[in-house]
Amino acid sequence: MQEAIQEILKKNQLSVTGSRVKILELFLDQPGALAHGDIERKTGEKFDRVTVYRTLQVFLNKGIIHSIPTADNSVLYALCKDDCGEGHHHDNHVHFVCDKCGNTVCLDEVTVPAIRLPRGYKFSQVQVVINGKCKDCTRE
Repeated sequence: MQEAIQEILKKNQLSVTGSRVKILELFLDQPGALAHGDIERKTGEKFDRVTVYRTLQVFLNKGIIHSIPTADNSVLYALCKDDCGEGHHHDNHVHFVCDKCGNTVCLDEVTVPAIRLPRGYKFSQVQVVINGKCKDCTRE
């Protein structure tokens, strides 16, 4: 995993810092999305809130992670795929939020349908969030 982290940072021309390594490690270990609070808790007392916030902002700007809006107006973060880059997110996929366990995952195989806006409108981003029960919770 350390090789993958080093490669991501190098590819994005970022220096290797303790906070960047630890936060990327969390994203690589987590199958779903993470909230800012989750990241703070999981990094322990190693990094303060501002360090976590700044690291997330750098990762967003570089196209390493993308944000996912939630119903309560908070934000979750998930790893981008390889085709995202600085200022160019290509995460045109659906996000699924489980009503039972709360996990949020990217459904990369489900693409957002083409959107035709009225004349004069231009979108910069499309986000689709589906709520329901995840595959683990439907088994119970």
